[in-house]
Amino acid sequence: MKTRKLGILVALLMVPLFLTVSCCTKKAVKPTPTTGEKGNQSVSAQQKGVQEEGLTKKKYPGIQGEFMESKYLKDIHFDFDKYNIRPDAAAILKKSAKYLLAHPTYKIQIEGHCDERGSVEYNLVLGERRANSAKKFLVNLGVDPSRLSTISYGKEMPLDPRHNEEAWAKNRRCHFIILEK
Repeated sequence: MKTRKLGILVALLMVPLFLTVSCCTKKAVKPTPTTGEKGNQSVSAQQKGVQEEGLTKKKYPGIQGEFMESKYLKDIHFDFDKYNIRPDAAAILKKSAKYLLAHPTYKIQIEGHCDERGSVEYNLVLGERRANSAKKFLVNLGVDPSRLSTISYGKEMPLDPRHNEEAWAKNRRCHFIILEK
C-alpha cells in the first residue's frame, strides 16, 4: 500500500516537472517575413507602422523612460537670448501642427534648450519660455493644449558640445518628442 502511494506521489511530482522541462526546451518560433509584390521582404506590422509614421524609439541617458521621435516633428531654433518664433520656425511649426492634427492621440512634450552662455537658472527660464512659445503657436493652429506639455533643460543637454557660435546656434532650440501614441 505504501509503495502504491509513493508511486502515485512520484508520478504526480513528475508531471509538473516534465511539463516545465518540455516548455523550457521549446525553441522560440520566429515569424518568417512575407514577400511583397516586388519580392521584397516586409517587416512586421508593428515595425511597419513605426516606419510609415517616421517614428523612432529613443531613450535619454540618465533619464528613465522611453519616448519616440518623429521625422515630421523637426526642431525649431531661436536667436540669442530670445524666445519669439522666427519665420523659419513658424513654417516648421505649421507642418508640425498638420502632423499632430492628423495624429490626434499623440501626446507631445516640447523641450526648451539653450546654449551654454548664461547661468543655469537663467537658461532654465529661457528654455521654458521657448517651449511655451512653441506650445502657444501650435495651440493657435488648432492643436489641443491638453496634448502638449513643456519642459526646460536649459543648457544641460546640448545638441552640439563645442564652444562656438555654430554650436550655440544649434543648441538654442525646441525639440519635440512623442510621449504617448
